Amino acid sequence: MIHCWIIIVLAGAMFLSVKTGKLNTTGALVGGMVGFLVFAGAGYTGVAMLATFFILASAATSWKRSMKEAVGSAEKNKGKRNAGQVLANGGVAALLGLLALILPQKTILFQLMMAASLASATADTLSSELGTVYGKRYYNILTLKKDTRGLDGVISWEGSMIGVIGSVLIAFVYACGFGWSLYVFWIIAAGTIGNIADSILGAALERRHYINNNVVNFLNTVIAAVATLLLYTCFV
Repeated sequence: MIHCWIIIVLAGAMFLSVKTGKLNTTGALVGGMVGFLVFAGAGYTGVAMLATFFILASAATSWKRSMKEAVGSAEKNKGKRNAGQVLANGGVAALLGLLALILPQKTILFQLMMAASLASATADTLSSELGTVYGKRYYNILTLKKDTRGLDGVISWEGSMIGVIGSVLIAFVYACGFGWSLYVFWIIAAGTIGNIADSILGAALERRHYINNNVVNFLNTVIAAVATLLLYTCFV
């Protein structure tokens, strides 16, 4: 019965995401599969973390879009995400949900890694989308020299702090579902590490067209998950 309810909820979310132009049809279908796997491994708390990312990311992408278009940093297709973008941000979370289902004895670890990956995805999206709007000075993360707003690997103090807030929000949802513990701080730290890694990859590789934005986004979630794995292995 619970699975029937989650299918109904996910189907409704898929319909609304297409209807409101947040996802294209294939993106919505892939998003539904990601949501189901996240639910399989982390229950309603996992879905709540995923929904928090999606809502915040969609809102941040739409915020002051005309200004972003003027500086060339706006998402293409008016922010409508496709299947590749969905997997880039949520694929790691889905995989960890599947692993939690297959290896239930490691469920706590996989749920923690899932939260870290979504914290990183949230931090990256918010810092990129809102940093472009509210940043005052922009720097290349590799050289720390002033650089052009909106380019890959360019950061601002304001954007970085907004990114940390994104990680905090995902950690808060995790804590509401799974309890308050030291893990909350690990999620925030891992999300921040993933976000920094995203900027480094953007400056070093994406700007030179060695990899694209989807690969960068996927790798930052992987790095955040691995960072949490290392913390868990060392201290638990």
